[in-house]
Amino acid sequence: MSDEENVELEQGGPSKSERKRQMHALQQLGERLVALPQAELDAINIEDERLREAVDQARRITARGGLRRQLQFIGKLMRSIDPSNIEEALQVRDQRHNNNVQKQHRIESARDKLISEGDDALGELLAIWPTAEPALLRQWRRQYQTELSKGNEKAHGKKLFRYLAGLEEAGSFED
Repeated sequence: MSDEENVELEQGGPSKSERKRQMHALQQLGERLVALPQAELDAINIEDERLREAVDQARRITARGGLRRQLQFIGKLMRSIDPSNIEEALQVRDQRHNNNVQKQHRIESARDKLISEGDDALGELLAIWPTAEPALLRQWRRQYQTELSKGNEKAHGKKLFRYLAGLEEAGSFED
Protein backbone atom coordinates (compact mmCIF):
# COMPACT_ATOMS: atom_id res chain seq x y z
CA MET A 1 0.00 0.00 0.00
CA SER A 2 1.37 3.43 -0.92
CA ASP A 3 1.83 6.30 1.50
CA GLU A 4 -1.03 8.15 -0.19
CA GLU A 5 -3.46 5.26 0.40
CA ASN A 6 -2.33 5.02 4.04
CA VAL A 7 -3.01 8.74 4.55
CA GLU A 8 -6.46 8.43 2.96
CA LEU A 9 -7.33 5.42 5.08
CA GLU A 10 -6.28 7.30 8.21
CA GLN A 11 -8.45 10.24 7.15
CA GLY A 12 -11.42 7.91 6.59
CA GLY A 13 -11.65 8.31 2.81
CA PRO A 14 -11.91 5.42 0.41
CA SER A 15 -8.71 3.86 -0.82
CA LYS A 16 -7.58 4.27 -4.39
CA SER A 17 -8.62 0.69 -5.11
CA GLU A 18 -12.10 1.32 -3.70
CA ARG A 19 -12.50 4.49 -5.81
CA LYS A 20 -11.46 2.49 -8.86
CA ARG A 21 -14.04 -0.21 -8.08
CA GLN A 22 -16.72 2.46 -7.73
CA MET A 23 -15.74 3.99 -11.08
CA HIS A 24 -15.90 0.58 -12.78
CA ALA A 25 -19.33 -0.07 -11.23
CA LEU A 26 -20.61 3.25 -12.61
CA GLN A 27 -19.14 2.44 -16.02
CA GLN A 28 -20.89 -0.96 -15.99
CA LEU A 29 -24.14 0.80 -15.08
CA GLY A 30 -23.59 3.01 -18.11
CA GLU A 31 -22.95 -0.06 -20.28
CA ARG A 32 -26.28 -1.51 -19.17
CA LEU A 33 -28.00 1.74 -20.16
CA VAL A 34 -26.39 1.61 -23.61
CA ALA A 35 -27.47 -2.02 -24.09
CA LEU A 36 -31.14 -1.38 -23.25
CA PRO A 37 -33.76 -1.32 -26.00
CA GLN A 38 -34.79 2.24 -26.87
CA ALA A 39 -38.26 1.95 -25.31
CA GLU A 40 -36.84 0.80 -21.97
CA LEU A 41 -34.15 3.49 -22.05
CA ASP A 42 -36.81 6.14 -22.62
CA ALA A 43 -38.70 4.88 -19.56
CA ILE A 44 -35.69 5.56 -17.30
CA ASN A 45 -35.51 9.07 -15.91
CA ILE A 46 -32.00 10.35 -16.67
CA GLU A 47 -31.91 13.86 -15.26
CA ASP A 48 -28.48 14.87 -16.58
CA GLU A 49 -28.91 15.88 -20.23
CA ARG A 50 -25.19 15.37 -20.99
CA LEU A 51 -25.42 11.79 -19.73
CA ARG A 52 -28.53 11.16 -21.85
CA GLU A 53 -26.74 12.51 -24.95
CA ALA A 54 -23.62 10.45 -24.20
CA VAL A 55 -25.70 7.27 -23.89
CA ASP A 56 -27.54 8.05 -27.14
CA GLN A 57 -24.24 8.70 -28.89
CA ALA A 58 -22.72 5.46 -27.56
CA ARG A 59 -25.65 3.54 -29.04
CA ARG A 60 -24.68 4.86 -32.49
CA ILE A 61 -20.94 4.13 -32.24
CA THR A 62 -19.82 0.97 -34.04
CA ALA A 63 -16.03 1.26 -33.69
CA ARG A 64 -14.83 -0.83 -30.80
CA GLY A 65 -12.22 1.62 -29.52
CA GLY A 66 -14.59 4.57 -29.85
CA LEU A 67 -17.30 2.74 -27.96
CA ARG A 68 -14.86 1.86 -25.17
CA ARG A 69 -13.85 5.52 -24.82
CA GLN A 70 -17.49 6.63 -24.89
CA LEU A 71 -18.35 4.14 -22.14
CA GLN A 72 -15.49 5.51 -20.06
CA PHE A 73 -16.87 9.01 -20.63
CA ILE A 74 -20.32 7.83 -19.53
CA GLY A 75 -18.75 6.41 -16.36
CA LYS A 76 -17.07 9.77 -15.75
CA LEU A 77 -20.34 11.62 -16.18
CA MET A 78 -22.10 9.21 -13.83
CA ARG A 79 -19.64 10.12 -11.06
CA SER A 80 -21.12 13.63 -11.00
CA ILE A 81 -24.74 12.51 -10.53
CA ASP A 82 -26.67 10.38 -8.07
CA PRO A 83 -27.12 7.07 -9.92
CA SER A 84 -29.62 5.65 -7.41
CA ASN A 85 -32.73 6.35 -9.54
CA ILE A 86 -31.07 4.68 -12.55
CA GLU A 87 -30.07 1.67 -10.42
CA GLU A 88 -33.61 1.39 -9.05
CA ALA A 89 -35.13 1.56 -12.55
CA LEU A 90 -32.76 -1.18 -13.75
CA GLN A 91 -33.59 -3.33 -10.72
CA VAL A 92 -37.32 -2.96 -11.44
CA ARG A 93 -36.66 -3.92 -15.07
CA ASP A 94 -34.61 -6.96 -14.00
CA GLN A 95 -37.32 -8.06 -11.56
CA ARG A 96 -40.01 -7.73 -14.23
CA HIS A 97 -37.86 -9.76 -16.63
CA ASN A 98 -37.25 -12.47 -14.01
CA ASN A 99 -40.99 -12.66 -13.28
CA ASN A 100 -41.75 -13.10 -17.00
CA VAL A 101 -39.13 -15.85 -17.29
CA GLN A 102 -40.55 -17.67 -14.26
CA LYS A 103 -44.07 -17.39 -15.68
CA GLN A 104 -42.95 -18.83 -19.03
CA HIS A 105 -41.16 -21.71 -17.31
CA ARG A 106 -44.28 -22.43 -15.24
CA ILE A 107 -46.44 -22.51 -18.39
CA GLU A 108 -43.93 -24.67 -20.30
CA SER A 109 -43.77 -27.09 -17.39
CA ALA A 110 -47.56 -27.36 -17.23
CA ARG A 111 -47.78 -27.90 -20.98
CA ASP A 112 -45.09 -30.59 -20.94
CA LYS A 113 -46.74 -32.30 -17.99
CA LEU A 114 -50.10 -32.34 -19.77
CA ILE A 115 -48.50 -33.78 -22.90
CA SER A 116 -46.55 -36.46 -21.04
CA GLU A 117 -49.07 -37.44 -18.35
CA GLY A 118 -52.38 -36.70 -20.05
CA ASP A 119 -55.50 -36.84 -17.88
CA ASP A 120 -53.43 -37.43 -14.74
CA ALA A 121 -52.05 -33.87 -15.05
CA LEU A 122 -55.40 -32.35 -16.01
CA GLY A 123 -56.56 -31.98 -12.40
CA GLU A 124 -53.39 -30.14 -11.49
CA LEU A 125 -53.79 -27.76 -14.45
CA LEU A 126 -57.39 -27.07 -13.50
CA ALA A 127 -56.29 -26.30 -9.95
CA ILE A 128 -53.83 -23.75 -11.34
CA TRP A 129 -56.16 -22.31 -14.00
CA PRO A 130 -59.77 -22.95 -12.94
CA THR A 131 -61.14 -21.20 -16.04
CA ALA A 132 -59.45 -23.68 -18.38
CA GLU A 133 -61.71 -25.87 -20.46
CA PRO A 134 -61.01 -29.54 -19.60
CA ALA A 135 -62.56 -30.84 -22.83
CA LEU A 136 -60.36 -28.58 -24.91
CA LEU A 137 -57.23 -29.63 -23.02
CA ARG A 138 -58.11 -33.33 -23.46
CA GLN A 139 -58.73 -32.78 -27.16
CA TRP A 140 -55.38 -31.04 -27.63
CA ARG A 141 -53.65 -33.80 -25.69
CA ARG A 142 -55.14 -36.43 -28.05
CA GLN A 143 -54.33 -34.31 -31.10
CA TYR A 144 -50.72 -34.05 -29.98
CA GLN A 145 -50.19 -37.76 -30.66
CA THR A 146 -51.43 -37.40 -34.26
CA GLU A 147 -49.39 -34.22 -34.76
CA LEU A 148 -46.35 -36.08 -33.43
CA SER A 149 -46.70 -38.73 -36.11
CA LYS A 150 -46.97 -35.99 -38.76
CA GLY A 151 -43.87 -34.21 -37.43
CA ASN A 152 -45.91 -31.15 -36.52
CA GLU A 153 -45.60 -31.39 -32.74
CA LYS A 154 -43.81 -28.04 -32.32
CA ALA A 155 -46.66 -26.06 -33.84
CA HIS A 156 -49.19 -27.95 -31.73
CA GLY A 157 -47.10 -27.43 -28.58
CA LYS A 158 -46.96 -23.70 -29.31
CA LYS A 159 -50.73 -23.63 -29.73
CA LEU A 160 -51.19 -25.24 -26.30
CA PHE A 161 -48.61 -22.89 -24.79
CA ARG A 162 -50.46 -19.84 -26.16
CA TYR A 163 -53.72 -21.11 -24.68
CA LEU A 164 -52.15 -21.60 -21.25
CA ALA A 165 -50.39 -18.22 -21.50
CA GLY A 166 -53.75 -16.62 -22.26
CA LEU A 167 -55.16 -18.16 -19.11
CA GLU A 168 -52.16 -16.84 -17.18
CA GLU A 169 -52.63 -13.34 -18.58
CA ALA A 170 -56.33 -13.44 -17.74
CA GLY A 171 -55.19 -13.46 -14.12
CA SER A 172 -56.64 -16.79 -13.16
CA PHE A 173 -53.34 -18.09 -11.76
CA GLU A 174 -53.49 -18.65 -8.03
CA ASP A 175 -50.27 -18.85 -6.03
